[in-house]
Amino acid sequence: QVQLVESGGGLVQAGGSLRLSCTASGRTFSGYGVGWFRQAPGKEREFVAAIRWSDSITRYADSVKGRFTISRDNAKNTIYLQMNRLQADDTAGYYCAVRWGLVLQTEPALYAYWGQGTQVTVSS
Repeated sequence: QVQLVESGGGLVQAGGSLRLSCTASGRTFSGYGVGWFRQAPGKEREFVAAIRWSDSITRYADSVKGRFTISRDNAKNTIYLQMNRLQADDTAGYYCAVRWGLVLQTEPALYAYWGQGTQVTVSS
């Protein structure tokens, strides 16, 4: 069992930055792929970014490429999502999730464990 806790959300003006954190307890991220997803009211949950813990290979949604960066901190067993040049349509609840395996999947249903989410609101 893996427990995930996200933090770092908040209210920010358009063009600003936030850094989200996802910390695992119960076991390490070793062997897992970790993804960030987001869900706005009335919309489906969508893939944002993912990282493979073993070698830091990353994958991004086209909508965030060049603005968001996913990274890891081995010592803290934590995944980060640095979000720059935030836009109003980035407003959503952001969730981290993990799945066992090497392929960085974009489909939420393929992820086994989820955190409770952290809200990001971007004012225009």
